[in-house]
Amino acid sequence: MSLFKRRRFPVKIILLCVRWYCKYGISYRDLAEIMSERGVSVSPSTIFRWVQRYAPENEKRVRPYYGHRSGSWRVDETYVRVGGRWRYLFRAVDKHGRLIASMLSDRRDTGAAYRFLRKALRAVSDCPPSSITTDKLASYPKAIRRLQNEGLLPQDVEHRTSKYLNNIIEADHGAFKRMIRPTRGFQTMKTAAVTLNGFEAMRMIRRGHYIQRKRQATGEVRLVNQLFGLAA
Repeated sequence: MSLFKRRRFPVKIILLCVRWYCKYGISYRDLAEIMSERGVSVSPSTIFRWVQRYAPENEKRVRPYYGHRSGSWRVDETYVRVGGRWRYLFRAVDKHGRLIASMLSDRRDTGAAYRFLRKALRAVSDCPPSSITTDKLASYPKAIRRLQNEGLLPQDVEHRTSKYLNNIIEADHGAFKRMIRPTRGFQTMKTAAVTLNGFEAMRMIRRGHYIQRKRQATGEVRLVNQLFGLAA
């Protein structure tokens, strides 16, 4: 496979490391030790390079199978440490907790909110939202009005500011941040964005928020291997 050309490790070992790291959020050093116990000698830096190379590819390949999303959106932002500073992770889920989109940003102004909502709209272009629930951040209504004025968002979309209705995404933030805590922050925005997207993709797979390619039950290992063209 050209995607894995010149890699001295078997493809299944590479995908195993990427899947485990993005699924469990353990440190690269701990994962290298686990692999050593399985008879595979691989350095933490090598696993890091694998994650940076193949986690985005996994996210890209699994996204078409995410399936239908409700038109009732819950949008919020949380904090992630990057380069010793707090950055903003915008996230949107539907009313059932299924991910719509996420975006890492160094700001949470109107421009950032606009870019994120536009990204979310592209992710579910076949099913625009009927309502968007946010916190009271002033950037959201301005971004929503701009999208409506540009014809990218229906005029009849209801914008709600309700802490109660946003409990779904706030709880999801908590679960997500517990998973990334062992990373102890990220060095750059680029590596952070790649890794966080990898985490989001594996969470969706783990929670069954995707359309199975066959009618029988498909496990995580089989799904990821099939996405990369490997035998089940």
